[in-house]
Amino acid sequence: MSSGLTSNDVRGLTIDPATPNILYAAMAGISGGLFKSINGGEEWFGINSGHPYNNAWYLAINPDNPATLYAGTMGGVYKSTNSGDNWNPANTGLINTGIQALAVDPATPTTLYAGTYPSGAFKSTDGGASWSLIVNGLTNFAVIDLAIDPATPTTLYAGTYGSGVFKSTNGGESWSPVNTGLSNTNVRSLVIDPLTPTTLYAGTGGGVFRSIDGGGSWIVVKVGLTTIDINILAIDPTTPTTLYAGTWGGGVFKSINSGEIW
Repeated sequence: MSSGLTSNDVRGLTIDPATPNILYAAMAGISGGLFKSINGGEEWFGINSGHPYNNAWYLAINPDNPATLYAGTMGGVYKSTNSGDNWNPANTGLINTGIQALAVDPATPTTLYAGTYPSGAFKSTDGGASWSLIVNGLTNFAVIDLAIDPATPTTLYAGTYGSGVFKSTNGGESWSPVNTGLSNTNVRSLVIDPLTPTTLYAGTGGGVFRSIDGGGSWIVVKVGLTTIDINILAIDPTTPTTLYAGTWGGGVFKSINSGEIW
């Protein structure tokens, strides 16, 4: 299911919530960029009009209007309002333009967050037209992933390189570390249980960790993982006890019991 993808370094993947056969991929490398499939991933074609960078690292979609997408690249944030046919820069106010993570507020999709390396996180309240640096708690951290509580979107989590997980309960205005029990602080991926948002998982350079108290404490859950270097996590939206872990050099692992066994 990779016809048309000339690179295997897929960094971002998103599905159109209204038309699940439409998928978008962000890829890094010399043959990377942005790609689209309209037949469930059987075939892919490039969608790089107005987007000059072959290193694309993240994708986010507006849940209320899936024709609006955001791409995080080595050159900042790009936005499309026509399902990827054309892209325009949405970088005003971004100090560091290497975008590692993007998140869209599900309740107010014009509110966006961007994680950068190494300048911290930025916030936009106008659909990406302008951005401001989040200065309280995350400045100068390398933010690799962002996750928004679907039930309380003013609660956010940031995964950082080398500094663990940070949490905000006021829409990103201020952040505090929540790392008790997190023995590896290179956090590359964060996912939240959509049915029980106080449960979340962190994929790190030292395995998968789980918190059941909103990041207050963490335990490692990696039985069955033959590699512990986690690149990306995904959670089943209808059966959140099922998770997937994409690893560095070890393939994809699956758990059906909230990460206890993989």
